[in-house]
Amino acid sequence: MSGTVYDRAERQYPPREVAPSLAGAAATPFWLDDPRRPVELPALHGGAEADLVVVGGGYTGLWTALMAKERDPDRTVMLLEGRRIGWAASGRNGGFCEASLTHGDANGEKHLPGEAAQLQKLGRENLAEMAQAISRYGIDCGFELTGSLTVATEDYQVAELAEAAAGDPGLVFLDREAVRREVDSPLYLAGLWDKESTALLNPARLAWGLQRACLTAGVVIHEGTPVRSLRPDRGGVRLSTDGGTVTARRVALATNAFPSLLRRTRLHTVPVYDYALMTEPLSAGQLAAVGWNNRQGLSDMNNRFHYYRLVDDAPGRTRILFGGYDAVYYFGRSLRPEYDQRRETFERLAAHFRATFPQLDTVAFSHTWGGAVDTCSRFFSFFETAHNKSVAYAAGFTGLGVGATRFAANVLLDLLSGEETERTSLELVRKKPLPFPPEPAAWLGIKATTAAMVRADRTQGRRGPLLQALDTIGMGFDS
Repeated sequence: MSGTVYDRAERQYPPREVAPSLAGAAATPFWLDDPRRPVELPALHGGAEADLVVVGGGYTGLWTALMAKERDPDRTVMLLEGRRIGWAASGRNGGFCEASLTHGDANGEKHLPGEAAQLQKLGRENLAEMAQAISRYGIDCGFELTGSLTVATEDYQVAELAEAAAGDPGLVFLDREAVRREVDSPLYLAGLWDKESTALLNPARLAWGLQRACLTAGVVIHEGTPVRSLRPDRGGVRLSTDGGTVTARRVALATNAFPSLLRRTRLHTVPVYDYALMTEPLSAGQLAAVGWNNRQGLSDMNNRFHYYRLVDDAPGRTRILFGGYDAVYYFGRSLRPEYDQRRETFERLAAHFRATFPQLDTVAFSHTWGGAVDTCSRFFSFFETAHNKSVAYAAGFTGLGVGATRFAANVLLDLLSGEETERTSLELVRKKPLPFPPEPAAWLGIKATTAAMVRADRTQGRRGPLLQALDTIGMGFDS
């Protein structure tokens, strides 16, 4: 039959067959459905002043606020979050924490060949420092250095994995029998095991642990306080919120997928919606049928790829998170709560899950969710300063920000300090990606690119004229 293994899976498991497995699922991110979620902090009421104001309560903002106090405990730091700490991408991602700062080493080589090796070194250092910080602050987020396993599901992908392993002693190539001894799926033709560059964690508990560390360090946090605008004011910056005005000497903007308070950066990102499922707890027999004893984070090699992993939510209770594949852009860079649920995608993921693990065909799903990823045209973070360098901005992580946001926070603090460091001298920091066009060109371009990616997956990975042209100018679109 024609198409990819996942095309065939959708024909084998049509919606009427997989729908019952989704019937009882909660329409909320699994990670946020947790009784340990902190109580909401009070919103800002009235005026305030601070040496540093951080806008955004995801990972970038939390790391920035915490490390600002580490660098200078006497500095007054305030963090303003429009809703709840960690409610958006930082609380609903897959929990893959990678060393790469560039959405994979190959992407870094493509965009920044002159400093790719330096960025790989800095990324490994950042991951090690992040692990140390999690331990030092006693953050209970299930951090475990499992490594990652990339699997080939199509014949043409096997040679690509073998070639990658031959050029890197840190990677282990697994043939069909070997990869199925690691994780047993009939779809797997080969695998590439990177044992050192990926950790897994509970993303919401990381955010909440960073919140607690910030508060202990003396950071003032206001939730339910969206910042509407900022402008320079007598050597500082004035921020307007619904509850009052804040004056700051320096401002770090960490709003990621949401519209930037710096208008000139707004075309540099588009919000793309990603979706995931969480299974009910597996029985001991079901878990044994899959194997997965080394607990790697998994992904496949397709343009529209899946990511999946084991999740322990209680002693002796293990689930599987299964996400990715569809990456949905809504016209006008639109962000709406109703986009967080997409039945068509959940049914597609359920069919792909069954094809991947037919031995788990009776397993149902407990949670379905989605949310926006801040995508930029090079797939990794970029930076900007404004108002005589009293404001610094970072965004564009494109789904691999769990680790990279900590590095970005250090960059923001370096930029605001005015001192030149190894980080601020990087081309990664000094060079911005190409912007996306305004509407309707953005919508038309993204739809055309998505269709081209689908065709490439169905034609042995051959990239057609559109994808080749985008590669040439350094622009693309990733799931």
